Amino acid sequence: MPPPQHHDHRHGFIYAGAAYFIWGFLPLYMKLLSHIPAWEVVPHRIIWSLPLAAAVVWAMGLMTELWAAIRNRRMLALSLLTAAIIGLNWGIYVWAINAGRTLETAMGYYINPLFSVFLAAVLLGERLRPVQWIAVAFAATAVVILSWEAGGLPWVSVGITLTWGLYAFCKRTLPIGATPGFLLEVIILTIPSLLLCVYFEWSGYGHFMTAGWQDQVLLMGTGVLTAFPLMLYALGAKLLRLSTIAIMQYSAPTIVFLIAVFVFNEPFSTTKLLAFSLIWTALAIYSWSLLRTGRG
Repeated sequence: MPPPQHHDHRHGFIYAGAAYFIWGFLPLYMKLLSHIPAWEVVPHRIIWSLPLAAAVVWAMGLMTELWAAIRNRRMLALSLLTAAIIGLNWGIYVWAINAGRTLETAMGYYINPLFSVFLAAVLLGERLRPVQWIAVAFAATAVVILSWEAGGLPWVSVGITLTWGLYAFCKRTLPIGATPGFLLEVIILTIPSLLLCVYFEWSGYGHFMTAGWQDQVLLMGTGVLTAFPLMLYALGAKLLRLSTIAIMQYSAPTIVFLIAVFVFNEPFSTTKLLAFSLIWTALAIYSWSLLRTGRG
């Protein structure tokens, strides 16, 4: 991992801001593919990410780092794990958008920073200040409230939180840059993705070969919208303090939340308002604690 920044660079705001902007409005794009099952959209996200990610890694002169990681058994094994986790995350996300549960994805990404703090305390032994434990408790209470309303765990929100949080945690242990690391994950996932797409088309369940050019272009575009913001984020993270990145990341789920409520018209009950209010309070407390101590 690169050393933490002690000041924010203007280009860092541009790169990270662009990444969060794309992630925030991504549900609008995915909704255009809601007539295609998630189990077909996700393989296309992976397959069409490969050319762009490979071109960027080659242009940045990072192919040597990629080959070194492939030859290292431990790094390859960890990359297999992170690839599986991020693939599962994409699957939950695309399915939720198609199923009209975009609001739950927003909740999941809101909770994620607090889950990452909790992971650091439990698995890395990092000491949390009392105010941070309060923020985590607020988030846990929100999950309990949503579970009570739904009659079970809000599994989309929990799934998004767990997969993205564990992915970020595992990535911390990989001594490889974010961009070549992402390419390695895409390479790993491309083989099963190609097999799935071939099976779908051969069995008659596939949409790519029989769809009009609009759907074909949209499916190919998912690769660009998968790889491009991740690489923008990686560039931005190197130029910003950790506390700045931690606060900026709330912008994406906020856009997703607004789209879910005001564009997709998803139900937003009083109970959900209470749960989101608890999350927003928790994030405000957590952000205040970061700014107050100047962490990053």
